[in-house]
Amino acid sequence: MNADADNPIIKKTLQFSLDIIEYCEKLDSMGKYVISKQLLRSATSIGANVHEAQNPSSKNDFIHKIKIAAKETEETKYWLYLCEHSKTYPFEEKLKEQILEISKIIYKILSTSISTK
Repeated sequence: MNADADNPIIKKTLQFSLDIIEYCEKLDSMGKYVISKQLLRSATSIGANVHEAQNPSSKNDFIHKIKIAAKETEETKYWLYLCEHSKTYPFEEKLKEQILEISKIIYKILSTSISTK
């Protein structure tokens, strides 16, 4: 990682991705492959898009990447909601707290970027 690692949203999405990997490994060990695969893809995509947005070709490109991260955030919330409310899935409250914090930051970045466009 480069100097972007000092960026709070980069730090938070990296840590969230690492925590999601561990959680999905736990789901896999329980045979919960379908949700695990979906959650792993959407959750790690948030950080990938935020990271990619750090070197945009234009302001519109930056906004586009952050919008994709916002969409992936919403999908991740959905999969975590299913895990939280399923009687047969483990749930980690920390993940819910992390995704809500990341979501707030991403939407703030979007609103600021769009208003200064």
